[in-house]
Amino acid sequence: MDNRNDARDFLASRRAKITPEQAGLPTSGGNRRVPGLRRGEVATLAGVSVEYYTRLERGNLAGVSESVLEALARALQLDEAESAHLFDLARTAGTSKRQRRSAPQQVRPSVQFALDAITDAPAFVRNARMDILAANKLGLALHSEMYVNPVRPANYARFIFLDEERARRFFPDWELAANNMVAILRTEAGRDPFDRGLSDLVGELSTRSDEFRTRWAAHNVRRHYSGFKHFHHPVVGELRLLFEAMELSADTGLSLFIYPAEPGSPSADALRLLASWAATQEVAEQPQAAPTAGGA
Repeated sequence: MDNRNDARDFLASRRAKITPEQAGLPTSGGNRRVPGLRRGEVATLAGVSVEYYTRLERGNLAGVSESVLEALARALQLDEAESAHLFDLARTAGTSKRQRRSAPQQVRPSVQFALDAITDAPAFVRNARMDILAANKLGLALHSEMYVNPVRPANYARFIFLDEERARRFFPDWELAANNMVAILRTEAGRDPFDRGLSDLVGELSTRSDEFRTRWAAHNVRRHYSGFKHFHHPVVGELRLLFEAMELSADTGLSLFIYPAEPGSPSADALRLLASWAATQEVAEQPQAAPTAGGA
């Protein structure tokens, strides 16, 4: 698998976002034929020749030194996620590995015990392809809309783009959720371009969703460790939750997510109501059920 196209499009898209004024360069006035910076301007800012930068923007990142990558990141004003993505693209450039399909990921019993011990907040384990592999009762209840579809494991990206009507009700700011979802998948694709399951998921979504395909072409990337989530649950209504994500060091590629509510808030009351509802419902079959054919 050759990542030259991804490297080319990523660098070109970042260059197009920076104006000469933002870069501290003098402007000569008149119309510019390209949005953002010219290649020569990026080369000057990064301290490399125009010919060398042109080679890089054609996707030839194999063997590029860390110092040059750091200079490019500064010149293009990349944020932390974008800089890491650039380094990932360079790390995997020029390799001749073939895509491989990983064995189905399983959640260890001790991890499920830890999830079940969390009783006041939704908690779940997710892999890099956005599959929910395990959850506590509140986690299952929160994501009950995702489990309407019988395909397992439940997958955030498929829900957002292939069950769009339901997802737009669940995510009050669907545009933000969709943008973040694609940026997270793009980040993972740069980190591990040889994951066949991820490639299949991206191919499926690109084929079936114009919304996904347009966002994928933007080459935006994002890291997703903590922040704020806004949901509209069909049973309890508005939920405004915090979130924290922690990688499971003993389980490569898996992360634990916890969505607590601020104590004393309306969302805390709503979570208690959700817990009462979940106690009387069979919200979904266990999310770690084996994936169906074609699943991630």
